[in-house]
Amino acid sequence: MQHKHGRWQLFAILAFMYILVYFYRVSMAVVASDLSRDLNLDAKQLGILAGVLFYIYALAQLPLGPLIDRLGGRKVISFCGLLTASGGFLFATAQNAATAMLGRALIGIGTAAVLMGAFAIYSRWYSKSEFGKISGLMVAVGNLGNLAGTAPLALLVGITGWRAVFSGIALLQLLATLLVFWLVRDLPPKAESKPKEQPEPEPARPDMLTAWRSIARDRSFWLLSFIAFGWYGNYLAVQGLWGGPYLMEVFGMSREAAGKILIWTSIGFIMGSVVIDNIARRVFRSYKWTLFTGQLFLLLLMTGFQGWLDSLSPLLLSVYFLLLGFAVASGIMIYPIIRNSFPLGIVGTALTSLNFFVLLGAATVQHTMGLLLQNAGGYSPAALHYAFALPPSILFIALLFYSTAKNCPAK
Repeated sequence: MQHKHGRWQLFAILAFMYILVYFYRVSMAVVASDLSRDLNLDAKQLGILAGVLFYIYALAQLPLGPLIDRLGGRKVISFCGLLTASGGFLFATAQNAATAMLGRALIGIGTAAVLMGAFAIYSRWYSKSEFGKISGLMVAVGNLGNLAGTAPLALLVGITGWRAVFSGIALLQLLATLLVFWLVRDLPPKAESKPKEQPEPEPARPDMLTAWRSIARDRSFWLLSFIAFGWYGNYLAVQGLWGGPYLMEVFGMSREAAGKILIWTSIGFIMGSVVIDNIARRVFRSYKWTLFTGQLFLLLLMTGFQGWLDSLSPLLLSVYFLLLGFAVASGIMIYPIIRNSFPLGIVGTALTSLNFFVLLGAATVQHTMGLLLQNAGGYSPAALHYAFALPPSILFIALLFYSTAKNCPAK
């Protein structure tokens, strides 16, 4: 029983760390106007500031995967946590765009190891059949950071200002990092009872180039990477940066009102994350087709930003963002697909290689939308409709390609 208790302690600590990761990812949508004012940023600069975290995060995936496979998730997450806390304090005290950019870059490097490092640890503490559930639960709990980055953040910023809030988050980051270093272990104790399904034996770890060659030869990996790019690019276009300005400019909402609408996306994502593995097993019996169907639903919903969303009542607007978040949750299926596609010895490298495309999608879409808005003359409804045509277009092409990928049964 101690083994099971240890698993939940392990999960709780890593999930706490991931809550903070999500907060950093999405919080700029609510404070975009404050940052523009205090740091004198135009739409192009704001898009770059939001995107830099994801560009750095994505690039960091490439060396982090082999490091996690070699050194273990605990050491890598702990070191990266110190970088995140440093970047958080730097961002909170920034007086100009360059300093804020450096802070966001450090946060990008620091947060890059958390989810993939945790998944590599879970691969050793949980069996293959349990991995889909625990990865979905991890993302569901992490979305509490998403919730915190909407209406609660808007309320706190109104009371204390954005600098005080981000300083407090940096302190929490330091606490979470210490908990990981002191209490998390990469491997379960051998003497304890095992899960119902015997885990794979600990394999030999190939060198970095051998692992990458094995991954690069897998056609389905590239198809999955494309849909991962489109999935997260669509999600972060709304929740990470441009959803807030859209609601404020098109609907004339205050920052607080926009935060209250965006919070429904987080609630939908949490709801979907909890049930998506059961949907995959009991309804589609396939991780691939669960992912494909959910992303098709997301694509249809994203067309709302072309204009039909603007006519919805406040109640229907809340329902829309709830459904959007639920559809987004289907993207979690990329992780059990990867877990089931590669041997345990390179699972950290495979996960981080895929996650490179996840975060590259977020960075590229946020940044490019900023450029489109700048070229279209700012934040007018027409300019926002124009910029929001980009994310669903990418996802549409990704779905066409992914439909030809091999099936991945959910057992």
